[in-house]
Amino acid sequence: MSDPAALFSLKGRTALVTGASGALGTAFARVLHAAGARVVLAARRPEACAALAAELDAFSVAMDVTDEGAIAAAFDAAQAECGAPCDVIVNNAGVAVTKPALDQTAAEWDAVQDVNLRGCFLVAQAAARRLVAAGMPGAIVNIASILGARVISGVAGYAAAKAGLIQLTRQLAVEWARHRIRVNALAPGYVETAINRDVFASEVGQAMIRRIPQRRLGTPEDLAGPLLLLASEAGAHMTGSVVTVDGGHSINPL
Repeated sequence: MSDPAALFSLKGRTALVTGASGALGTAFARVLHAAGARVVLAARRPEACAALAAELDAFSVAMDVTDEGAIAAAFDAAQAECGAPCDVIVNNAGVAVTKPALDQTAAEWDAVQDVNLRGCFLVAQAAARRLVAAGMPGAIVNIASILGARVISGVAGYAAAKAGLIQLTRQLAVEWARHRIRVNALAPGYVETAINRDVFASEVGQAMIRRIPQRRLGTPEDLAGPLLLLASEAGAHMTGSVVTVDGGHSINPL
């Protein structure tokens, strides 16, 4: 029988996290580090990751996921620093515009698609190209959302992008399986962070929480185990999967 600790270990792996300066990116980086990975923190403003980089002895790179040149430069810098291609990728960078669809501008729509869908494709492609060239296996985890499968008002662009990301995950999983590159998606429900805490404390926010069967918001820590499953050899036979972590929200008919 396999050792469970060894199955979930990322010792000897190099993990790159996009959107590393945000709450979820920070949590993901800490989990990957705790599992033994060398962590690369990718963000548009790498100086925002300075404290985290010092804490984790991690390497920070500037990366705008909408800029192909910046993505290539970041991967090149990470490989030069770590001595090998990044073989765990957490596609976490994301933005949202909350506005009724009738009022949303084309520029706002494009900005959301560029980061949440196009950017994830470009990062995954850049990582996969390097892994294929090196003859190395890898694991790509796309951070999707339950809004890729259900809807709420005011986030048409975000919901469409996350739905596209789920389908992109499946497509890349099929194409890259022969290269031993696994591509899966993690689909969180509502996760409490410092940014949205006041919203969920409001009357409207509390009503939203009551629709979750577990009657609570998720936390970044709730995503730690599922992330490690998809990133490590514990999930060796998983590719094209969408792991939902939402307290039962997406199956609640209400």
